[in-house]
Amino acid sequence: MTATSTGYVTVVWDAKAKAGREADLKAFITAAVTPSRNDPGNIDYEAHEVEGRPGEFVIYERWETRAHLDAHLAAPRMRELVPQMLELIDGSIEDGIRLLRPFRPAH
Repeated sequence: MTATSTGYVTVVWDAKAKAGREADLKAFITAAVTPSRNDPGNIDYEAHEVEGRPGEFVIYERWETRAHLDAHLAAPRMRELVPQMLELIDGSIEDGIRLLRPFRPAH
């Protein structure tokens, strides 16, 4: 992931809970949102459940710079959360990550 021309970084993460772990993943994400919002450089950090698809989640986050995102990902609490998250999600964390680049019409 790299910073956009405007400097900020937008990340979208899609996650699907393992069968029978839907409520556990929702509770896990809910508990992780507020601490992430308080990390330096965070602009937005919003968790969403996909309507009509229990156990499917999307997290939308924006960071002032790539350095802020990297610091968030390297935080001690994140190193502790990753193994727990892997027990709850179907697939890998990396499979669900997308970087968005904003653009505007020329006019």
